[in-house]
Amino acid sequence: MSERIVSQGVEAALGQRLTSARPMGGGCVGEVYRATLSDGSTVVAKVDRTGGEAKLPLEGYMLGYLAEHSRLPVPELYHASDELLIMEYVEGGGGRSGRIERDAAELLADLHGVTASEFGHERDTLIGGLDQPNPPTTSWIEFFREHRLLYMAHEANRAGNLPDEDLRRIDGIAGRLEDYLEEPESAALIHGDVWGGNVIAGETGISGFLDPAIYHADPEIELAFITLFGTFGEAFFERYGEIRLIRDGFFEARRDLYNLYPLLTHVRLFDGKYLEATRSILNRFGA
Repeated sequence: MSERIVSQGVEAALGQRLTSARPMGGGCVGEVYRATLSDGSTVVAKVDRTGGEAKLPLEGYMLGYLAEHSRLPVPELYHASDELLIMEYVEGGGGRSGRIERDAAELLADLHGVTASEFGHERDTLIGGLDQPNPPTTSWIEFFREHRLLYMAHEANRAGNLPDEDLRRIDGIAGRLEDYLEEPESAALIHGDVWGGNVIAGETGISGFLDPAIYHADPEIELAFITLFGTFGEAFFERYGEIRLIRDGFFEARRDLYNLYPLLTHVRLFDGKYLEATRSILNRFGA
């Protein structure tokens, strides 16, 4: 069924016949294929597999927004509909050298220089296929508390993956965020999901950032996410810190609080695997 959608959709959208389609890994929103066209070129085709509200057009929107409003390298979007997304195939194979990490730092520091007057975004977005609410909000702490921390905690609880006791603990720490967080100078555009599988490195630098989860935020939440899954290391943070200030207290405290959001997202998506890491942070802050 999916390969038929790819074949018919590619031909209709691009005017070329599909000669092969091989499944690729990844893709929370859809099944992903590497598709070869009749002229020998290659594209990536993603087919909706949710069976409910169409998510692919929103993923296409996020890629298009980054392409239009930033210099972050993202795949070129060729087609977006409710059931099919077609985009550029980005070549990788470059590894994770210090040069690659420094290039990533420069690209993300530049992205974080794209600012808005409020936190959130002009529309809701996605993270890992889950809805990500972005109501424009003047206070970052309020936004993080209501639309990231508490929102995802309640979503995980409703899914049966976050026990009531843990939800109460998160409610408690949410009420004390002013003790640890501070309002940033501006609302920065972030990619929102910078883990290793979403970063394609070429031979000389980063060739593409995939599957964004964009909104305007304190850029520290992006840096925190990078530390959570070890996406980049010391060379990245040294170069980023040369371009943009990493404020005192980030590594010591704030990154752990910010990482409650991606951890809760993973609790919601993957059941209890990430619950202990969430509890460890709550214990640290006396929640």
